[in-house]
Amino acid sequence: MRGSYGDDRQLVVAVTAQPVGGAATDAVIAAVADALGVRPARIRLVTGHTSRSKLLAVDADDESAVRARLESLLG
Repeated sequence: MRGSYGDDRQLVVAVTAQPVGGAATDAVIAAVADALGVRPARIRLVTGHTSRSKLLAVDADDESAVRARLESLLG
């Protein structure tokens, strides 16, 4: 995780997985899940299947805890 980017506070996630066969997307989901303290299965890719920019949805039991972690990552 590298903090936020731009005025709309996008979270920057860098992974080493190659963008082949969804490996990079899977790595991003795993990294975000770890950072937010949720299982990867609770994160869904909404848009950006073939793009560098992705929109993820998080299904969390404790939404306030996830929001707090996200805010701390965004700085």
